[in-house]
Amino acid sequence: MAKSSTFTCTACGAVHSRWSGRCDGCGEWNSIVEEAPLTTGPKSKSLGAKRGTPIPLSDLATDEAPPPRTCSTITELDRVLGGGLVPASAILVGGDPGIGKSTLLLQAAARFAKSGLKTIYVSGEEATAQVRMRAQRLGLADAPVKLAAATSLRDILTTLEAEAPGLVIIDSIQTIWSDTVESAPGSVSQVRAAAHELTSFAKRKDVSVILVGHVTKEGQIAGPRVVEHMVDTVLYFEGERGHQFRILRAVKNRFGPADEIGVFEMTGAGLAEVANPSALFLSTRGTPSPGSVVFSGIEGTRPVLVELQALVAPTPHSQPRRAVVGWDGSRLAMILAVLESRCGIPFAGLDVYLNVAGGLKISEPAADLAVAAALLSAREDTVLPADTVVFGEISLSGALRPVGQTENRLKEARKLGFTSAIAPAGGKSTGDSGMELSLMSDLTSFVGDKFGAG
Repeated sequence: MAKSSTFTCTACGAVHSRWSGRCDGCGEWNSIVEEAPLTTGPKSKSLGAKRGTPIPLSDLATDEAPPPRTCSTITELDRVLGGGLVPASAILVGGDPGIGKSTLLLQAAARFAKSGLKTIYVSGEEATAQVRMRAQRLGLADAPVKLAAATSLRDILTTLEAEAPGLVIIDSIQTIWSDTVESAPGSVSQVRAAAHELTSFAKRKDVSVILVGHVTKEGQIAGPRVVEHMVDTVLYFEGERGHQFRILRAVKNRFGPADEIGVFEMTGAGLAEVANPSALFLSTRGTPSPGSVVFSGIEGTRPVLVELQALVAPTPHSQPRRAVVGWDGSRLAMILAVLESRCGIPFAGLDVYLNVAGGLKISEPAADLAVAAALLSAREDTVLPADTVVFGEISLSGALRPVGQTENRLKEARKLGFTSAIAPAGGKSTGDSGMELSLMSDLTSFVGDKFGAG
């Protein structure tokens, strides 16, 4: 008797017996797709001589040393990976089309190959001649990298078994298809099967595998979310097309800190790493104007200074606009509500626009006070001092909460020439920071001290 098809949600991986417009597990609309059954059952594969044998944890400390990392000499990439490439690891890299994923990975493949790591670049979207043309444009024509153009998972695994490389780059996972799955390439079943086989191969042969994944219009990696759980590291390559900056962000890393970022600049010769992103993000700031505030943030383990820009203007519409670029729109609504409820500063009848300069996306709550300062500066048409940085978290009661790594934030600001900072009171002692500090306990005192209202 033939097996019936199943229906899987691409957002959460929940399995349904029939199709429906909305997933019962996560609530997403139009995320359920049909999966054809496997023609043959999955074959069991040996995991080694000790398969099924429990090993004491104490024995691992003496018998097996930590695997050595391989550095690419691209400092920003090594930082995001946690210090280099770990053997037998699977890495998933996602990003918008044309953002520079293939360019970055081709440059990384050339660096890894020159450092002595046998590297194979498998392209399912381009011919080998097209990849070679891109390598010539980037000045990498003499790199000892082997190229392959294939989409059959069986052919790729057979080739890798024979070549025994140290690093394999698959561009992209959505183009790989397995002959044991009756569905089109790019479907949920195909992506999951290909990712599983390649990840198993990486663990079994001590080979590092980097998978390139397409993203949806919401910015998430296309395919089932279970793929992100299979791999060891998930990286997102972000950036606005109108800016030359590109951000490589780690959202999952089993071998290093998550939320670490690497900053690159798109040039005619490829992607160039940026050693001091704070100076680059502030290089085009110019003369400070109302609504301009410098925020001292932390991305992973790195302090980053970035300019926040706000514009508050009367609205001609009955419903005021709230537009945000680079920050969470719901958090902006919360800050506006706290300013109106706790400080008596209304924004009704006013359009509010907020922008993070340079194309960086900020997610940490420490930007709350800087956003409030930018909004008040724009609303009151008041310019904050150009040598001041602002950071702090705002609670719904209007109190200011201390944030972590205050010393690193102040140290980075001082290095770039800032002399004063506005921060929450109650944090760790920062008396030796060498900067003039304005410590605020709540939002009302901040508004009264800096803007004369509240």
